[in-house]
Amino acid sequence: MEQDFEDRHEDVLQSVKRFESMLKRAESSFFDLDTFEQIVEHYMEEGKFEEASQACEIALEQYPYSVELMLCKAELSSSLGEYDEALEILARAELFNPSDNDITFLKGTVYSLKGDYQAAIEILTETLENAEDKDEVYYHIGLAYQSWERHHNAVAAFKQAIEVNPNNENALYELANSLEITGKLEESLPYYESFIDNDPYSQNAWYNIGIAYSKLGRFEEAANAYEYAVAIQDDFASAYFNLGNAYMNLVNWTKAEECYRYCLEHEEKSPEVYCCLGASIERQERFDEAMHYYKDAIKLDPLWDDGYFGVGICLCEKKKWFEAIHFLKKALELNKHNTYYWLALADAEANLGSLVSALEAYQKAAELDPQNTEAWIKWSVLNHEQGNYDDAANLMLSAIDELPEESELYYRASIYLIKAGKYREAFNYLETGLILNFDGHEIMFEYFKNLETQKAIYRIIEQYQKK
Repeated sequence: MEQDFEDRHEDVLQSVKRFESMLKRAESSFFDLDTFEQIVEHYMEEGKFEEASQACEIALEQYPYSVELMLCKAELSSSLGEYDEALEILARAELFNPSDNDITFLKGTVYSLKGDYQAAIEILTETLENAEDKDEVYYHIGLAYQSWERHHNAVAAFKQAIEVNPNNENALYELANSLEITGKLEESLPYYESFIDNDPYSQNAWYNIGIAYSKLGRFEEAANAYEYAVAIQDDFASAYFNLGNAYMNLVNWTKAEECYRYCLEHEEKSPEVYCCLGASIERQERFDEAMHYYKDAIKLDPLWDDGYFGVGICLCEKKKWFEAIHFLKKALELNKHNTYYWLALADAEANLGSLVSALEAYQKAAELDPQNTEAWIKWSVLNHEQGNYDDAANLMLSAIDELPEESELYYRASIYLIKAGKYREAFNYLETGLILNFDGHEIMFEYFKNLETQKAIYRIIEQYQKK
């Protein structure tokens, strides 16, 4: 089978080369309909929508009655934002095959993308009476309501789809998404459980209740649900992938690794699975092996930033800071808005002694995600280590504005203010820290090794206890 796939892929590449050669020489050449469809599909998979659209136009000149080509052309026009043109093509396609549901669904999608959700829903609703696959119509109505951000209506539509066909896994999945947005995901658990009661061997029901549990952070129950799904259908790769994610959240790295390996062996390889496998191995401190899989992700997709980040983290763990910085910067070139990339780069720069670069990276991390306590603390610690006590204290005060419930910020503010000689202000923050989390005061003694200072701090803590 693998050989057949490779042979077919090679045939498609040859057809694409012949097509591009024809365009270059401005000649005309004959391609059968299947070949044209393969060429268009190849361009779409590559994200080359302009080229795919051009191939569609040329193909339609030779096969003007091909509804499949019209659908492709309409989809491409829609992807390029040419909605009116897409609707014109679909109207022409309807003349040749008025009962084609694919035309109706795509028409609804185009109206949704155009922002005319009412029209999309009306078109889909009109087809319900004569539609064979009513569940698919309800499902697409639900998608239109989702795009319209009317999630209560979307929930109703997805439920109607499931009532018609309990095995419509797309509707089951999107139902969970809309319920999560409306804050009613937990209330939906009995709904999913009723499906399991009616059909305990429904892998889709187990899979989707697993998704619901995962979204609720109930990973033990999620893992159990996914385990049932794969027990019923042992080649259920999506369930294995989600099971791996659940085990990662349960800090069961070896089980997660097993799941991701199954996905790689039984599904088409993807950079996401390679990175997940790499992460599960990295957590087991097998850094060289983890790097191997992160690099496989990069080979498969050179724009997959998680792959570069994974390699960078493994190199940091091996204390190869200079090499790590190269990969972390590459990850940031591809995704400048990831706080954790900036934090990792800052750590590497600090360990390499590039303090200015480290401070800039910590600052960027805190600016991107002001709710990230780690970013503020690491930024302040580096300032403290350089003797910049006022700057370190000011950072903690800024962090407190963002995160007023984080007790550690108050203790650190107190530490830095004491070192800056601002005792009265320091003791005010110390008292607030004690109120929020009394046990957190132990951090104070890590920063003041002098016995007399420790006694003075302890007296203040004792006074607070007596209040």
